[in-house]
Order: sequence, then C-alpha cells, then structure tokens
Amino acid sequence: MGHPLLELKDKTAVVIGGTSGIGLALTRALAQAGANVVPTGRRAEQVRAAASAVEALGRRSLAPTCDVTDNSSLEHLLQLVCAAFGSVEILVNCAGRTKRMPTLQFPDSDWDAILETNLNGTLRACRVFGRHMIERHYGRIINMGSLSSFVGLYEVAAYCASKGAVAALTKSLAVEWAKFGVCVNALVPGVLRTDMNAALLDGTERGREFLLRTPMQRFGQLDELAGATVFLASEAASFVTGHLLVVDGGFLASGVNQ
Repeated sequence: MGHPLLELKDKTAVVIGGTSGIGLALTRALAQAGANVVPTGRRAEQVRAAASAVEALGRRSLAPTCDVTDNSSLEHLLQLVCAAFGSVEILVNCAGRTKRMPTLQFPDSDWDAILETNLNGTLRACRVFGRHMIERHYGRIINMGSLSSFVGLYEVAAYCASKGAVAALTKSLAVEWAKFGVCVNALVPGVLRTDMNAALLDGTERGREFLLRTPMQRFGQLDELAGATVFLASEAASFVTGHLLVVDGGFLASGVNQ
C-alpha cells in the first residue's frame, strides 16, 4: 500500500494534451495512483487510445476531444466530465508546441500560434476548470513549465517566452485562488526525450550540450515525472501552491560539471 496522502482514489483528473509524450505519461501516473483520468487532445484516435490505457489500469475514463484555443471546447469538456464523474479535482495542462528558428526570421503567425497554445490555452483551461474548483472549494492544477521558464534556450524564443509566462501565471493564480482551496503549481521537466524533441536531441550538438550540462549525464525518462505529478495532485500537497517543481537531473543547479 502506498502512503494514504498520495492515494488519488475517487478523484477525477483531466489531462489536456494527455495523449502523447509527457501528457500520456502523466495520464498513466495519475491512473496508477487511483484517479479516474480523462486524457484529451485534438486528435480523436489518440484520445481513444489514451482513454483505453487508463481503462486498462482499471480506472474509468472518457474520450472527448478538446482544443485549448477554443473556450467553448473547454466548457464542453468540463460539462462532459462532470456529467460522468460529478466533479473534477485535478487538472493537468500539457498541451504544448514549439518551433526552432532564429528570432529575426521567426514569422509572427508561428509566434502567435505558440503563445496561443502554450500560454493562452493554459489560461483558458485554468479559468474554465478553476471556476468549477473554486465553487467546490477544492482543486489541484498542474501546469507544464520548462527549463526555459528559468533559463534561455537557443533559437526557441517563442517557446521560452510562453513558458516564462506560464511560470508567472502559475504563481499569480496560486496567490489569487489559495483562499478557495485551489492549489496551482507547475511541473518543470528537465531534458526528457520525447517525440516532440527527438530530432533536436538525437546525435546533435544541442543534445550533447544538454547532457554536458546535466549532472546526471543522461536524459530523463518519462516515468520519472510520475512521483512529482502524483504528489502535486494529492492531499500530500495541501500546503504547496505557486511552486515550480523541477525534475531535471540537476540541470538548473549546475554551474561547472567537471
């Protein structure tokens, strides 16, 4: 038996962007800790596959699609989940996108699209689900930060700007909603190899530099985010809000590594 404060039985979690990469790993982690989990994203077949993964772990799920750039889509998602489960205790915001290009050449349309998903999409989901949580005087919101919430990364200025903003938004909402029993935190993964960043990391100078700057000298595994996520989603984190929980193999602590 695990620690009772880390048990998520009878809790319902919604994971936006929960169908691949980090989001899918967090979907599984929450289900393994006992939650009913609704993973969602824009592509119906990926949503169905992620919901099946939850059910395979013995939990209940649904398979609605959702687009964080559309507020009505988020409202509809909340209504569907409440109709099936009664309430939502946990929201994880994993929808994200990035593009690498020198900033002087970066098209406005790409800049806007990245901010629209990573920052505005996170805000929209926080507002829609946060209102529900405030009414119930209970909630756990976990946003997705990044190393670039703290340090600059080369030629991904839009992504860095969006993730710096997500860090500030997380703290602002934490301060605003603390009195309503809603804890708002962010998970900050270090360098994990996912489908989204594999081309940037595999056998590249950038990948080698990340390894050089990571004291553990390896990329993280997706399942190494599970414990931090379950903690932030649980009763164990009842006095934790406005915090950015970094899981990075020592990257941000690192000055000189040899």
